[in-house]
Amino acid sequence: MEGIKHKTVNVNGINMHVAEKGEGPVILFLHGFPELWYTWRHQIVAFADLGYKAVAPDLRGYGGTDAPEDVYSYSCLHVVGDLVALIESVVVGGGVYLVAHDWGAMIAWYLCLFRPDLVKAFVSLTVPFRPRHPKIKPVDGMRAFFGDEYYMCRFQEAGKIESEMAEYGAEAVIKNILTDRTPGPPLVPKVNPFGSKSNDDIKLPHWFTQQDLDFYAKVYDQKGFTGGLNYYRALNLNWELTRAWTGAKIKVAVKYIVGDVDMVYNTPGVKEYVHGGAFKNDVPLLEEPSIVIQDAGHFINQERPHQINSYIHDFIHKFT
Repeated sequence: MEGIKHKTVNVNGINMHVAEKGEGPVILFLHGFPELWYTWRHQIVAFADLGYKAVAPDLRGYGGTDAPEDVYSYSCLHVVGDLVALIESVVVGGGVYLVAHDWGAMIAWYLCLFRPDLVKAFVSLTVPFRPRHPKIKPVDGMRAFFGDEYYMCRFQEAGKIESEMAEYGAEAVIKNILTDRTPGPPLVPKVNPFGSKSNDDIKLPHWFTQQDLDFYAKVYDQKGFTGGLNYYRALNLNWELTRAWTGAKIKVAVKYIVGDVDMVYNTPGVKEYVHGGAFKNDVPLLEEPSIVIQDAGHFINQERPHQINSYIHDFIHKFT
């Protein structure tokens, strides 16, 4: 990661930590949960070498970025406001190429919905667009369909899951989440929610070293998980705030990439949505076919960096 620069910028009333490298057209990388700018370490270096300026922030609530206490401060309007201000600080009179994963992708879809003028093209990793259901709040729908132990439902009660995570420690929690390749809706049981507290039986994959785990664990031991969890707690709030966009389409060029054993991709209804025409209807400029990487899990930008970098470059190069 030699040559990656770190700075703090004031955006939308908060201080945001940003990692960046290179000069040229800007690619904005947005991480998910429980991650940091560090998830893009392979992409930052690779795209800087290709003649781009790679910019990867810690999102609101994560790492070196401020973490407001109020859940309301994690609404899609707040987080997109952060990104708009960040884009304006790195690009004068133009937009960015957008690459995002997991929760970063969910926020990126909102950015494309609210400010398509700021996005030249978007590569979404793992999470497709999720159109707003006009009658069902998202958390209510997930609880009815998947039950109370579905991870997004378990994350709702402030302080509860944090106390359970504290019993394990950040290293064990992150190790469990980042190495899990169980397909289908992820559950967080009320008994032993993250498996064995030692997690000694979990072997790290070749793409995620002990050094990587130590980096994440150190930051989360200091920062805690609440900032990232507050994004889940704002899901119903986002639904309320976006009534005016019900039925709106995404008017940005998009490429969707996912692993075939990804938990999101194997959630009931997702494959049908992605491949059955509804995704293309909601995102008319979606480039088809979507890319499904065989034997790849959820954290594909880390698991398959060279392959993912090639797909990203092939797509965004069309818009240079």
